[in-house]
Amino acid sequence: QVQLVESGGGLVQAGGSLRLSCAASGRTFSSYAMGWFGQAPGKEREFVAAISWTGGRTDYADSVKGRFTISRDNAKNTVYLQMNSLKPEDTAVYYCAADHRGLGSRLPREYDYWGQGTQVTVSS
Repeated sequence: QVQLVESGGGLVQAGGSLRLSCAASGRTFSSYAMGWFGQAPGKEREFVAAISWTGGRTDYADSVKGRFTISRDNAKNTVYLQMNSLKPEDTAVYYCAADHRGLGSRLPREYDYWGQGTQVTVSS
């Protein structure tokens, strides 16, 4: 069992930055791939970024490539999402998720555990 708690969301102006954190409980955190997904009002949950269990492989949605960076610290059981050059269209609730296969999929259905989400609002 893995429990995930996101933090770091907030209100920021366009062009600003935020750093999201996702703290995980459980001794097997380091064996899970981790993903970040965003869900805007009235829309489906969408893939943002993923990182393999070793941290050696990352994947990004085209819309955030070059602006967002996913990283993890297995010693701290934490995964991060550094969000730079934020745009109003980045506004969403951001969720972190854990994938026991360790690969980091773009598909929400392939993740086993989810956090409660943190709101990110970017004003123009």
